[in-house]
Amino acid sequence: MSRYWSPIVSKLRPYVAGEQPRIPGLIKLNTNENPYGPSPRALEAIGQAADDRLRLYPDPTATELREAIAARFGLEADEVFVGNGSDEVLAHTFQALLKHQLPLLYPDVSYPFYPAYSLLYDVETIEVPVDDRFRIRPSDYERPCGAILIPNPNAPTGIGLPLADIEALVAAHPDAVVAIDEAYVDFGCESAVPLISKYPNLLVIQTLSKSRSLAGLRVGFALGQRQLIEALVRVKDSFNSYPLDRLAQVAATAAIKDEAWFETCRKKLIVSRDALVRELEALDFEVLPSQANFVFARHESRSGAALQAALRERGVLVRHFAKPRISEFLRISIGTDKECARLVSALNEILSA
Repeated sequence: MSRYWSPIVSKLRPYVAGEQPRIPGLIKLNTNENPYGPSPRALEAIGQAADDRLRLYPDPTATELREAIAARFGLEADEVFVGNGSDEVLAHTFQALLKHQLPLLYPDVSYPFYPAYSLLYDVETIEVPVDDRFRIRPSDYERPCGAILIPNPNAPTGIGLPLADIEALVAAHPDAVVAIDEAYVDFGCESAVPLISKYPNLLVIQTLSKSRSLAGLRVGFALGQRQLIEALVRVKDSFNSYPLDRLAQVAATAAIKDEAWFETCRKKLIVSRDALVRELEALDFEVLPSQANFVFARHESRSGAALQAALRERGVLVRHFAKPRISEFLRISIGTDKECARLVSALNEILSA
């Protein structure tokens, strides 16, 4: 430990991002990016905005973007908060809404940024175990708490909860914020956004990185009643008044408005996912039921770490988590049909050796 560090630094367990390829020709199925690219309208908007106005600060309130998101979800603009990716939105949520005297509850098998933020912001937490089929059980959250954070669908499992279960959870905790992280919701789950008008303690967090193919621009948002959004704005404006640059704002606005492109790419990915599941099952993989743009799978006789290494030797990147309960699983992002075919070919070669 460096003697110059603040005391908190040595205690942190930072999130480790998936490997970024440095070798040409690798198939990148390890970071849950959308293989089909952003809306052409978004690219056009970037081109039109990349001019002399870049010398000016962007709109600190991202008004046009918030209005576009609000219109898409049937909300008002002041019920929308935007940030530099949903990770930053989550960070502000931890600071503004999830830190209380009673502990925060979230699943034990889930997004690694949750424990990272808990340590960073000194939020007392209880990790609630998923069941032996890796499902979140709402009944396990029937206990005193300061707040609840549920990813729906969950990551890295891909398993989702029905909307009725989400509503029951929100209704059962009227004095605690229930934040639903919907990063992957567009690939098979039902969003909790329609419940916002009914429940003042519900916050829904989404991203444009996955279903809108804008991971490179870093745009995320939260939806909720005004008092929740105001808390996020107060934290944001005490941290960074300009989290979204001009190009990100115009591209995100165009992407939100291009519903046809969104639907086309979303449906193509779901078809590819379902086809990949069948291929993996034919190779003796157990594949958890996925409602995301990835699958979580383990082989009946080969270790997850060994398979990941063997796939990398053959130019295919997938994600492995050396963590309790899930160390034999691989998380495989859904690529193009050609990329998925190369994955299956590599697996056939490995498993037949």
